[in-house]
Amino acid sequence: MGVKRARLFKKLIEKLWGGRALTPTERKEILKDVSLLTLAKPLNNPIIEPKKENGWEAWQTFNPGVILLEDKVHFLYRAVGEDSLSRLGYAVSANGFTIDRRLAYPVYEHQTVDQSFNFNFFASGGSWGGCEDPRLVRVNQEDTIYMTYTACNQGLRVAITSIKIKDFLAKKWRWQAPVLISPPGEIHKNWVIFPEKIKGKYAILHGITPNILIEYFDDLKPNSKIYISKSIDPKVVPPQNGCWDSWLRGAGPPPIKTEKGWLLFYHAMDQNDPGKYKVGVMLLDPDEPTKVLHRAQEPILEPNEYYENSGFKAGVVYASGAVVKDGNLLVYYGGADSYVCVAHANFKEFLATLSKDLKPKLKPKLVKKKLSYD
Repeated sequence: MGVKRARLFKKLIEKLWGGRALTPTERKEILKDVSLLTLAKPLNNPIIEPKKENGWEAWQTFNPGVILLEDKVHFLYRAVGEDSLSRLGYAVSANGFTIDRRLAYPVYEHQTVDQSFNFNFFASGGSWGGCEDPRLVRVNQEDTIYMTYTACNQGLRVAITSIKIKDFLAKKWRWQAPVLISPPGEIHKNWVIFPEKIKGKYAILHGITPNILIEYFDDLKPNSKIYISKSIDPKVVPPQNGCWDSWLRGAGPPPIKTEKGWLLFYHAMDQNDPGKYKVGVMLLDPDEPTKVLHRAQEPILEPNEYYENSGFKAGVVYASGAVVKDGNLLVYYGGADSYVCVAHANFKEFLATLSKDLKPKLKPKLVKKKLSYD
């Protein structure tokens, strides 16, 4: 057992048994929980890769937004191609692990909201402009899909748009004109919408550091001149010494409603392991989601596979979509800013482990299926 795991083992003993001597049965139970700290990846990753014959997605395909409709997982993934612009492509999977169909053309491009210069000098994720890192959500079974994303518009800002479900399923890409909801001249990313109203209002989570920051709305048609108040820049928050998530970067997929609360994945970096994006998970109070009920002590996704360290940006796992399907929690993420990947766990076991403030295990699975292109 390594030093880090030994320390965690000691913490578990102190937390669950008060530091007293353990019985053989208790020791066995503790060791079983500690074994969940081993992270496994699906054997068939990555599930979406750049397609060189399509110029717009020839270089990178990553950071997907996903939504479960008609028992299928629908993807809008970020793509960067020969002109260095970031667009969104579409794919769909019946089982959640392999792609059945993928369109050969982009389905969303950022529409300039104003006439200002929109070139992105930050080269975010390898592109110089466009739309980045979509998050998809359906609120309270409405007939609309809402999408938040990072727009290269006077810097890196958060935009919101929507589309009717019938149009989405029919592949008629009739998107509403986007509205910028973060202030101009500031850099903002990773804003997500809750899939249910909270106390009768739509809720947008726009920050996780040092506290969970949520803004509430009567509708999701924000005024283009009224912006969500600035969330705190994680760079100015003092590091949490000794913690793996000493630098919190932002939320991952939209929160998932569970019987225990809101399941929220997030991105963070470790001051002792700089240069790597990792993914953690926490459980928020169902009625007061600014309150954290449980938080895994270790990251659940780390960049330790070739497809997470061989690409545009090595050492990155970036979760941006998650669904519960057939009893499995499916987490979709970008690897090395170049590939779309999936990891999974038994949903009930995952929640039970998280409730102990441990690190839920994502198990490997190999599924092969023929892919068709349009």
